[in-house]
Amino acid sequence: MVEKYLVRNAADPEQVEKAKEKVETRDEQKINDIREVLGTRRGRRYFWGLLEWCGIFKTSNSDEHQIFFNEGMRNVGLKLLADVNEAAPEVYNLMLRESKEE
Repeated sequence: MVEKYLVRNAADPEQVEKAKEKVETRDEQKINDIREVLGTRRGRRYFWGLLEWCGIFKTSNSDEHQIFFNEGMRNVGLKLLADVNEAAPEVYNLMLRESKEE
């Protein structure tokens, strides 16, 4: 796999500035994509299902080896939750209410 570098010469301020703009654009796109998904009941239901599946609402405590797996899953879930809270913090409570209705 060929990796694409944003900057070939870190001493070149122009390259660094262009790279910064690309990263900001990608971050904005990610946030807008998440907002779009969370804007629908189906999207919120899907996200909530992922959060539950990742185990963020339960303890990771288990036998010695399983705990590492559980914590890895939980870490992914916490990243998803952070994305939700960054994109649309008000949606978390809505997802919680909707999950209780179903």
